[in-house]
Amino acid sequence: MLSTRVEIQDLEVAFRTGQTTTTAVNRISLSIGKGEIVGVVGESGSGKSVTALSLMRLIDLPGVISGGKIFYEAAGEPPVNLLQLPDDVMRSYRGNEIAMIFQEPMTALNPLHTCGEQVAEAIRLHRRSTRKAAREQVTALFEKVKLPDPAAIMDRYPHELSGGQKQRVMIAMAISCQPRLLIADEPTTALDVTVQKAILELLRELQQQMDMSVIFITHDLGVVAEIATRVVVMYKGNIVEEGPVKAVFRQPQHPYTKGLLACRPPLDKRLVRLPVIRDFMETDSQGQIYEKAGVIGELVQSLEIPAAVLRQREQQLAAAVPLLEVTGLKTWFPVKRSITGKVLQWSKAVDDVSFEVRTGETLGLVGESGCGKTTLGRSLLQLVPPTGGSILYRGQELRSLSAAGMRALRKDMQLIFQDPYASLNPRQTIGAAILEPMQVHGLYGNARQQKGKVLELLEKVNLPADYYNRYPHEFSGGQRQRIVIARALAVEPSFIICDESVAALDVSIQAQVLNLLIRLREELGFTCIFISHDLSVVRFISDRIMVMQRGKMVETGAADAVYNHPQHAYTQQLIAAIPKGI
Repeated sequence: MLSTRVEIQDLEVAFRTGQTTTTAVNRISLSIGKGEIVGVVGESGSGKSVTALSLMRLIDLPGVISGGKIFYEAAGEPPVNLLQLPDDVMRSYRGNEIAMIFQEPMTALNPLHTCGEQVAEAIRLHRRSTRKAAREQVTALFEKVKLPDPAAIMDRYPHELSGGQKQRVMIAMAISCQPRLLIADEPTTALDVTVQKAILELLRELQQQMDMSVIFITHDLGVVAEIATRVVVMYKGNIVEEGPVKAVFRQPQHPYTKGLLACRPPLDKRLVRLPVIRDFMETDSQGQIYEKAGVIGELVQSLEIPAAVLRQREQQLAAAVPLLEVTGLKTWFPVKRSITGKVLQWSKAVDDVSFEVRTGETLGLVGESGCGKTTLGRSLLQLVPPTGGSILYRGQELRSLSAAGMRALRKDMQLIFQDPYASLNPRQTIGAAILEPMQVHGLYGNARQQKGKVLELLEKVNLPADYYNRYPHEFSGGQRQRIVIARALAVEPSFIICDESVAALDVSIQAQVLNLLIRLREELGFTCIFISHDLSVVRFISDRIMVMQRGKMVETGAADAVYNHPQHAYTQQLIAAIPKGI
């Protein structure tokens, strides 16, 4: 234990509700060396975050740490079992010896206090600093984590910062007391690939400067390859594989690890569909895992789309008529006005963008947060009124339509939102949510026929019919995304905009949803704009790619051409930021 910072022995965590006990962490053992970065990977529900919260002793009822020991070695002190420390002593360890970067910075930061105040509070609490000294330390920390204009950000509130900036504030707070163990819980999930790359580089740099041990929790093995030296794979509360990152990546032993590695869109091939976990393993009613025959390389090769098939699709789309024609589209927002109300300064979210989408085509729209992707999508559907330009849909100018005319057309044009939980009414069953647009547009006859159509749609998105009367909170993120897709399809649209619809999903669930969208596109023949910040995902699902930066279109072309031979420096930067693995 001399070279070990923390050692977890037979840890067991259970959640007890009524007569039911669910084991979230099943007697796992794990050690973290001094100055070591260990990646912990697995899908949502695998026990990753529960393990981290147990280490911090932050498990709340109905959760209970029902067994095991967690030994931690502070500098110059013998190892102590964190699970046996009195509460007041454990509080002195949190933030001071052991710190945590939480997954969602917007919910982890207090919206009522400035960013500077929140970081300074941790310093004053553990280091007994004066307000002035704490403020000076916070400014220095903001410089260390490379925030622009640290003095200004000190006095800003969380909602005034971008996602990447909020994450840097969380990192500054976590390292403010120079902890010896840092737990990073999904610190880059849903961030742009360029911001993700910057955060990973920052964490690696800080770890080396401070000689910290780091537990890096994620669902993405590609991200682990960028930062960790050792990886631990968790599945349903168990550690199923562990070892050096290179060894696990090159020769995975467990079928679950093989599935996780195969779920990411490959960087050098175009596939009919993405491999998923069930291609490599299955479980029986007792939870026993069985490995299916085959290896990753063979499966990927069997799914590869022949070049002749790709050329044939390109020729078919080239001959198709445009469904959507956009010319000189502008969507500007006033940010500064004079006393008389005259606009003095505009935020040009979409600035003179022109493109077309052909019938049956999937156009990938890619760029960092703030580039104008979402505003463009909403402007096309007239959810955000454009400032100028033309939008022709089947030859009809959308900007000249009345509100009633646009409502009638919405049946043909649907939007799948980024956050499926926020876009579903928590008080409405999913059956009612899918049924509602049918009732609004008077489709499919009487109530019995409409319910039959809802059940048909549930089956189409691979959800059982008996889910009809359940509520959104009873479903996982991937299941909720399927529900939202079913609702969008309820009115049989010809045109769908998917706005970051897989951004926050586990890579394995993301693969399932992408495969579902491709299958439905082939069956139903709809045209699609797929918005994402992840070029590898966009390339997999799209026929063409359009790259946006600061409200303007900087590059467009066939998906493979843009990905393999990017012309614009910004596109090259996006591609360089994609985690490449080993």
